[in-house]
Amino acid sequence: MSFLDTLKQKASEARTMLTTEIAKFKNKEFMEACVAGCALVAAADGSIDSAEKQKMMKFIQQSDELKVFDTKDVIDYFNKIANNFEFDHEIGKAEALKVIGKLRSKPDAARLMVRVCCAIGMADGDFDENEKNMIREICRDLGLPTDDFGL
Repeated sequence: MSFLDTLKQKASEARTMLTTEIAKFKNKEFMEACVAGCALVAAADGSIDSAEKQKMMKFIQQSDELKVFDTKDVIDYFNKIANNFEFDHEIGKAEALKVIGKLRSKPDAARLMVRVCCAIGMADGDFDENEKNMIREICRDLGLPTDDFGL
């Protein structure tokens, strides 16, 4: 391999790595909002069911925008949010809503995040009123009509 070919290969590798890093930075806010929303919905009925965790992870892994994130990073962030609930439910709720609130200026992202939350609420087969009420609160906080989500 010539010196020029080596240089081209190194430049290509650097460009690929930079693109991946930009994608992570660009979508980190959305990933964190999805995880925070999922934690809010999962905690609404008093416990965080494993089916809800699995549904969230499956969505993150299948999303073109979010699959750049390492599963460990998603789990770590989910645990961080969940720990706030364990310390104090209202503090956990306030912290999660603060993270979600960052999507107010991005209505398309906010709508998708709410749809993810609805899917998480249904994941355990019982989309109860506590979970629906939590999603209604998320919608109010984001300025989204609850009717758009069948709530």
